[in-house]
Amino acid sequence: MPSSTRLLADRLTESVREQLADAGREIEVQIVELRDLAADIANNLVTGFPSASLAQAIEAVTAADGLIAVTPVFSASYSGLFKSFFDVIDNDALTGKPVLTAATGGTPRHSLALEHALRPLFAYLRAVVVPTAVYAASEDWPGNGDPLTGTLPRRIDRAAGELSALMRQQAAPAARTPDDTAVVPFAQQLAALRPV
Repeated sequence: MPSSTRLLADRLTESVREQLADAGREIEVQIVELRDLAADIANNLVTGFPSASLAQAIEAVTAADGLIAVTPVFSASYSGLFKSFFDVIDNDALTGKPVLTAATGGTPRHSLALEHALRPLFAYLRAVVVPTAVYAASEDWPGNGDPLTGTLPRRIDRAAGELSALMRQQAAPAARTPDDTAVVPFAQQLAALRPV
């Protein structure tokens, strides 16, 4: 069974995909699994040179038109692997990039990690972080009998809508054809990033 972090990343990605499709835009999604890159990230921190697979992951994140960054919460903050990945990216690489931040944890008491850890990290990188961050505690997932379980899908859709709107705003302007009809480009990429 996938981790709750992967489930949250997948649900956010699907909601963004659906909302952009409703607006007539198709997206290509690339999932970056940091767990698979842990040794490469550590080696890059020591040597300053990325492996081929780490270079591909960095390219996927920095070339994307939007980013969904999901991390499990450890000790009231993002995971060390998550932070290490952003330590190997150039400080200017995410400037102006729309980012949706999300996190998972065992208790709702750690939800402020999104505001005191993730939002400042992406602000430092000069990314444009959507207003709604999504935190999913164990009790937010269906099947536990909690009456508040129904709020997670609404929060996912609201945050995905904000990211979708930013991605549409930052898309290339429509080209004009001879009959003055707008032709909207469909080349948008979304990278969903998550460590486990």
